[in-house]
Amino acid sequence: MQKKGFGAFARKNMVAVFLVLLCLGFGLGTSNVFKTGDLRGIFSSSIFFSANNLVNLTTQMAINAVLSAGLTYVIILGGIDISVGSVAALAGVVAMLIAQQLPDVSTPVAVVILLGSAVLVGTVCGGFNGLMITRFGVVPMIATLAMLTIARGLSFVFSGGSSVFGVANVYNWLGGARFWSTADKPTGWIPVITLVVIAAVFVVHTLLSRTVFGRHIYATGSNRNVAHLSGINTKKIIFMGHIICAIMAALGGVLNASKLQNGQPAACDGYEMYAIAATVLGGTSLAGGRGSVGRAMFGVAIIAVINNGMNLMHINSYWQKVVIGAIILLAVILDMAQNRKKE
Repeated sequence: MQKKGFGAFARKNMVAVFLVLLCLGFGLGTSNVFKTGDLRGIFSSSIFFSANNLVNLTTQMAINAVLSAGLTYVIILGGIDISVGSVAALAGVVAMLIAQQLPDVSTPVAVVILLGSAVLVGTVCGGFNGLMITRFGVVPMIATLAMLTIARGLSFVFSGGSSVFGVANVYNWLGGARFWSTADKPTGWIPVITLVVIAAVFVVHTLLSRTVFGRHIYATGSNRNVAHLSGINTKKIIFMGHIICAIMAALGGVLNASKLQNGQPAACDGYEMYAIAATVLGGTSLAGGRGSVGRAMFGVAIIAVINNGMNLMHINSYWQKVVIGAIILLAVILDMAQNRKKE
């Protein structure tokens, strides 16, 4: 019974088990366990398990976390959004352009400006995607492909083709500040960007899992016609889902720009692939109707751990792309297998 129980648990929580195994593997690979033969030293001697690296790991996964959280909505709806990376870049450029014009502000005002820029850009871009899909019947892939090109082009137009820099230090607080300074870490241990991401992910997770709107998202993604016959305004749900996705993408771009203290028109290039991979790894079905923001975070963690661990082990960065690509393919194959079983 215990074996069956563990097997059922492992199958149900395969992503979490895989994440634990990955962490242990990189912990071993970056420790001196193989030299000493003492397995107890995996945590004390491992670079991967060092407090500094674990804290840095949270900042490395921050941008992908907010992008994946928003993308979960669209994929549950049975769609796809490949424009999130470009929307993030556009939001970062717009935020830094506004910051250039308002250098003498307090930290709270700077935070409001940055977050306001994310909401503004996200609402416009997400509204465009939602309108194209619900009003004009454009296929989600094509609609978001158009937005990918438009947003990236506008990023270069607004910035003049170069990075937007020279903003006041106060705009770096949201993405670069830290709390809880100690003698060992005078700059602080807890990154503000991590706290912001946790708060944002918690909000969209709660909205999806605990509200009527969230249930309408699942119903629309499961069967749009049945949902419509049940009295759900499916066009409105799809429209709002794309706005939430784009706002989260824009938030990621603003956090990235704040962290770097400049807006780069080429920022977040290819991030949509990492976000899609994390979302699908977390169990969100590409067929729609199934998924969770919370589980998507496991996918985000897996990708961050792989990149971080391979860097610590000095593995060529090109191989990281190969591994991530293989994981995306495996996740899609598993998702298709699960869908066939249900049929």
